[in-house]
Amino acid sequence: MELDFDKEGGLVPAVIQDNLTGQVLMLGYMNQEALDKTREQGLVTFFSRSKNRLWTKGETSGNTLEVISITRDCDADSLLIKVKPNGPTCHTGSTSCFGEEEAANRAAAIRFIAQLEEVIQARKTTPVEGSYTNFLYEKGVNKIAQKVGEEAVETVIDAVAGKLDTMKGEAADLLYHLLVLLSATGLELKDVVAVLKERHQKK
Repeated sequence: MELDFDKEGGLVPAVIQDNLTGQVLMLGYMNQEALDKTREQGLVTFFSRSKNRLWTKGETSGNTLEVISITRDCDADSLLIKVKPNGPTCHTGSTSCFGEEEAANRAAAIRFIAQLEEVIQARKTTPVEGSYTNFLYEKGVNKIAQKVGEEAVETVIDAVAGKLDTMKGEAADLLYHLLVLLSATGLELKDVVAVLKERHQKK
């Protein structure tokens, strides 16, 4: 089904959403030419109603939006575009044009964890000399599991002692080693999240 550009005078609204976090980043408008360019280049391009021309998001700031998927709505008169944002989306420097900085910070944290997991997974197929992650892979599951246990104990000790500054570092080590352990055993973070969701639904 083709888009109905005629309904809104040659333009359709495009909702931009972070592919990893689901956060709505901005709303823009596209004509057919903008949509074609977006598809061709893989970067979100809008039609500027004020400047009466095409503009690719980030063409001056560098904060581009890499296209992951483009979906039409049921009436074929609007778009949902899921993206990988390269930097803040809003011209104010905020992650989202809709504010919600606390939510944006959480979203950025989730996005970083996802990126970290991607790097850890990539080390399995493409080892990097001197990589600590590859060192752990070479030592095997038993060594990685041992490190998870050690970091968990150190995190607990700092928590009980009220040493929150050092606890953050220990918790970071724990999370990293847990991601490596999941990868080494063939699991992913999404598998753990699925269990949490299932348990949550039962409550």
